[in-house]
Amino acid sequence: MKVEKILNPVDGSEHSIHSTKYAIKLAGVFDAKIVLLHCHERFPIVLAEPYFQEAVDKINKASEKMIAPFVDMLEKSEVLFEVRILEGVPGNKIPEVAKIEKVDLIVMGSRGVSDFAGLLLGSVAHQVLQKSEYPVFITK
Repeated sequence: MKVEKILNPVDGSEHSIHSTKYAIKLAGVFDAKIVLLHCHERFPIVLAEPYFQEAVDKINKASEKMIAPFVDMLEKSEVLFEVRILEGVPGNKIPEVAKIEKVDLIVMGSRGVSDFAGLLLGSVAHQVLQKSEYPVFITK
């Protein structure tokens, strides 16, 4: 199996931190590049200026703040990586990005920030498993 590009979707959860650590290890083993992905909430469509731009700025700032520790982890690991911050539903966007980026593997956490008690697998992870054309490595 040849792995050159790994997609690592993150949402700031503890499971995302673990998935990034695994992605870093795998990237080291395969000499692969990591594409770090965060999908934020949709921009509001009913607001007029200047409120719309304020909402967009707030969402973008929150996304950059959330992803900063992951970028720091990747920089310290010295693996090659790129960052993608996109608007949209993660369960749909992750498989789309995997296809566009032509990744070889998706490495993601089993659950995200919503972490409902009793679920064996989070809804986003489940959606990605169902929709993705690429192998998915689920971490705990």
